[in-house]
Amino acid sequence: MASSDPAAPGVPAAGAPLLLRGRWFGPDHPVVMAVVNRTPDSFYAAARYDDAGADAAVARAEEEGADLVDLGGVRAGRGPVVDVAEEIARVVPLVERVRRRHPDLLVSVDTWRAEVARAAADAGADLLNDTWAGHDPALVEVAAERGLGVVCSHTGGLAPRTDPLRVSYPLPDDVDPCDPGVDPRDGVLHDVLRTLRTAAARAVDLGVHPASVLVDPTHDFGKSTWHSLHLVRRTAALTALGHPVLVALSRKDFVGETLGLPPEERLEGTLAATTLAAWHGARVFRAHDVRATRRTVDMVAALRGDLPPASAVRGLA
Repeated sequence: MASSDPAAPGVPAAGAPLLLRGRWFGPDHPVVMAVVNRTPDSFYAAARYDDAGADAAVARAEEEGADLVDLGGVRAGRGPVVDVAEEIARVVPLVERVRRRHPDLLVSVDTWRAEVARAAADAGADLLNDTWAGHDPALVEVAAERGLGVVCSHTGGLAPRTDPLRVSYPLPDDVDPCDPGVDPRDGVLHDVLRTLRTAAARAVDLGVHPASVLVDPTHDFGKSTWHSLHLVRRTAALTALGHPVLVALSRKDFVGETLGLPPEERLEGTLAATTLAAWHGARVFRAHDVRATRRTVDMVAALRGDLPPASAVRGLA
């Protein structure tokens, strides 16, 4: 775990450390979470894996610098129905294989269902990535009972696998929009902070360690492109919640719509958003492109002063 020395002048405060499976990750070790979807219909074609492909993807992710793999069995967006039994069949054997073949990798399971979470916990998962904001309130109870980490997310009240439509987030009634210190775009931020604060407090009350409760603003879920862009630039407000911040920015629609690009061409935009989030203290970075993300967040950590260069001999010889 890194020291808690204050940041240098002009450098935002570091985000909270992360604790998973007895391992601490502080500012000197940004956490890269590799996306491995056991789905045939992921929005990003390169991330659609069958069993053999998923095994190879996990091995490649570890080689490229991932600390954590996020295993999912259901596409986040609309698509064919995947029931509990099918989701378990897609994900749980993969969890078992990763735990057996890659003992140093941390394992996350992307699910909103407590039944899947319990089966994944039995198979050796370390983190439950609930991207649908507690739709099944029993999921966080599984995390507490089994000593796992949990991701608290924000979807603006949407049910799983639904898309936003003309969603808006007005400023709260107790915020004066005429106050010169108020950003009128902060309605979405206030809603995200309120939701994440409440969900994180429940997780801690149930017994999850505060450093094992991750908060995720959940870009694109229940949000327009404008909302997602604003949440990236306001990452510091999320880190101020006092829990490790997870950002899932990789090749998302807000990147594509901003640059006018399909998923296959969104790497540079993703890394730009990742850089800003990392500078402002985000701790975990969910990514399809592990090597590029690893290098990006390590460089940001060095620029922040949290991580020394791998070598520093220039001008010394």
